[in-house]
Amino acid sequence: MLTDAEWEVLILSAQVGISATLVCLIPGVFFGWLLARKNFMAKPIVESILFMPMVLPPTVPGYLLLVTFGSQGVAGQWLKNNFGIELAFNWKGAVLAAATIAFPLMVQAAKLSVQMIDKRFELAASTLGSSPVKVWFTVTLPLMLPGILIGSIMVFSRSLGEFGATITFVGNIAGETRTLPLAIYSATNQINGEAIATRLILICVTIAFLSLLLSNLLTRRVERWLGVQNA
Repeated sequence: MLTDAEWEVLILSAQVGISATLVCLIPGVFFGWLLARKNFMAKPIVESILFMPMVLPPTVPGYLLLVTFGSQGVAGQWLKNNFGIELAFNWKGAVLAAATIAFPLMVQAAKLSVQMIDKRFELAASTLGSSPVKVWFTVTLPLMLPGILIGSIMVFSRSLGEFGATITFVGNIAGETRTLPLAIYSATNQINGEAIATRLILICVTIAFLSLLLSNLLTRRVERWLGVQNA
């Protein structure tokens, strides 16, 4: 049985994960489509910047977020003065940190889903008189939905496991920013915290396994639907 504090960690983690997924959704779909369908001079640079959080140590994006969106940062001061929004050391900042780290997963999933679409479907809709915007919303986007769903699952599960950027940007505050990985870290550094850490680790492992399993099942279904055969 979980304690009240552990339930609080789980609820906060779910809140952060869902919010981070929603933050990544629209821009992730847009950049995935852009990278898959458009060629422009700065494309390699844009793609490198978008995927950089995947290769950087998480503490680096966390520090950059702190410098930019902290109370002394330019963006942080602007948000606080104009909208009363503070991101550092609260759960909203945890959402931003998780979204920053997980964003490349959404872009990659959206990009791959666009690349798997047969362009003849879009061409047929265009020849029947549909505008480019209508083609995008009635043909391209529906065909992207399985990939978007897979990307959303991966972003959510990655957000639940985010540690480095979160603790650097918003700290490890009980009831405010202490998500699952931070709670595990805290438990391993307290006396007789092994049981708490074990319970939370089992939850993390279960969520990660189910997320990957669901993602793989969806990927196979999409491949069969689009007639893609594995080698």
